[in-house]
Amino acid sequence: MKQCAIITGALGGIGYETAKTFLSRGYTVVGMDVRPAADCEEQISALGEDFVYVAGNLANADDRATLVETAIKTAGRIDALVNVAGVAPKVRRDLLEMTEESYDFVMDINTKGTMFLTQLAARQMLTQERDESGVRGYIVNISSCSAYTSSTSRGEYCVSKAGTTMLTMLYADRLASEGIPVNEICPGIIATGMTAVVKEKYDKLIAEGLVPAGRWGQPKDIAKAVMALCDGTLGYTTGQSIIADGGMHIRRL
Repeated sequence: MKQCAIITGALGGIGYETAKTFLSRGYTVVGMDVRPAADCEEQISALGEDFVYVAGNLANADDRATLVETAIKTAGRIDALVNVAGVAPKVRRDLLEMTEESYDFVMDINTKGTMFLTQLAARQMLTQERDESGVRGYIVNISSCSAYTSSTSRGEYCVSKAGTTMLTMLYADRLASEGIPVNEICPGIIATGMTAVVKEKYDKLIAEGLVPAGRWGQPKDIAKAVMALCDGTLGYTTGQSIIADGGMHIRRL
């Protein structure tokens, strides 16, 4: 039986590349995104017959349950959960002007949704036999450099990603003895739809030396890191935040 991976945000930049990477390794991928299937038939079709699409909102408990149920019905198990789905505030506002509505919108998807989808997937993984390495399944969360970098025009996003870092540690602690490694990746400036709206700003900052690597990160950079956490390459690693930002986090004089 093929291994099965659940990927949220599967039609976005990082999620889509991650889905392609898992599919290239022979996995069945059950992917969720908010767009109706009829609106993205070409993109879904391009992933092939081993990709199963579930339209849903990560903030919705019924949609989360449907996603997990679909994976179990399709493959009988969950070998990897990759929590990619995330949103930025609809409008960037100064911290002193942030609204509760915007805060709830971001937190419900980025943190609450990730927390409770992970809970559902972990419960399923606990019913599965361990492999030859003692692993029942892998969980990877996509956090952000915003988990530890202040951005006062989108404070709700920063708080949501700091929350993702803590829930990564919580689940890693709870599940380590059960053979379920839980880790996260903190991307830096990645070329996705989310950053496209501020491309000019980041182009300038990168040109001025903000990123030592001297370039934008690409979704494929993150997808490769996800796979390294899910294929046993880093099998003795759990509760870890892997920073993939081209060196942006380095303090320099």
